[in-house]
Amino acid sequence: MLKNVAVVLLDGVHPFELGVVSEVFGLDRSDEGLPVYDFAVASAEGPTLRTPAGFTIGTSYGLERLEEADLIAVPAGEGYVRRDYPAELLDALRRATDRGARVLSVCSGVFMLGAAGLLDGRRCAVHWRHAEELARQYPRAIVEPDVLYVDADPVITSAGTAAGIDACLHLVRKEQGPQVANAIARRMVVPPHRDGGQAQYVDRPLPRSRCDTVGEVLVWMEEHLDEEVTVEQLAARAHMSPRTFARRFQQETGTTPYRWILRQRVLQAQRLLEATDETMDAIADRTGFGTAAALRHQFVRALATTPQAYRRTFRGPEAA
Repeated sequence: MLKNVAVVLLDGVHPFELGVVSEVFGLDRSDEGLPVYDFAVASAEGPTLRTPAGFTIGTSYGLERLEEADLIAVPAGEGYVRRDYPAELLDALRRATDRGARVLSVCSGVFMLGAAGLLDGRRCAVHWRHAEELARQYPRAIVEPDVLYVDADPVITSAGTAAGIDACLHLVRKEQGPQVANAIARRMVVPPHRDGGQAQYVDRPLPRSRCDTVGEVLVWMEEHLDEEVTVEQLAARAHMSPRTFARRFQQETGTTPYRWILRQRVLQAQRLLEATDETMDAIADRTGFGTAAALRHQFVRALATTPQAYRRTFRGPEAA
C-alpha cells in the first residue's frame, strides 16, 4: 500500500515540481474521506536548500528518511541534467527499489535515477528538450520522448512540469483506485487523466542547415503543401534522377520526401488550428490531406491527439 512518501531534494530544486508532489501527497484531505500520506521532504545536501526562484527551503530530514518510504519522489532542479550526485543518495535510491519501494521522477529528476542505474533496460520519460541528452548519458535506458509518463514499476518517470501531476495521479489511481485519484484531481482542478502525449507540445521544425542541393525544392514543397507531388516531379525540379534525388534528400534531411512533407503538413495544420477558426475540411484541403478524416488519421499518428483536442488545448474549449 502507498502510505509513506518522501521527496528528496538537492540544491537548486525547482519549486513547482516540488509543489506538484506536495499537492498530491502532502495535503490532509481526510475531511473528504481521502487517504492521508505520511509525507516528508528530505534533503541530500543539508538542512537549507536554495531554489532558482530566489528563496530557500528548509527541512529537518536527511537521507535517513528515505529508508522508510513506500515512494521516493525526485522533482526537477537547476543543473540536474549535468551534475554529480552524492553517492549516498544514489545508494539510498538503489536500496529503496531493492526492498520494493517505488521511485518517481518529475522532468529532469530522471537524471538522478539514471545516475543510480535505475533506468538500465527500462522505458522512461523526460521532457522532450532533454530526451537526447538522457539517451546519450544513459544508453541502456529506453527513452520515450513523446509520452507524458512511463510506469516501469518500480520506476515511474514523467516529462516536464504538469506531466508530473499525471504521473502522481496515475500512481494514486493504480494503488487506491480511480475514485480517490478523481477526487484529488477535482480538488486540484486538473483532469484526472490527459489523452495524448507531449509530442503535441514539441516545437521541432525540421532543420535545413545541411540542405545544400535540395534546399530550393524544400522551399517549393512548403509553398505547395496542398498539392500532390511525386518523387519524380520533385527530382525533375532538382534536375536529378529520382534515385539520386531520393538519396540526396535522405542524406540532407534525415528522412524521405514523403515523411518530410507529411511532417510539414502536420505542422501547418497545427498552426492553422492554433491561429484560425477554419473548419477541419478547410484545414485538410489547405494542408494537402484532402479530407477531415485523413487529417485526423495523420494528426493522431504524429501527435497522439486529435485535431479537435489540439485546438481545445491551445485555444480553449470555445474554439473547438
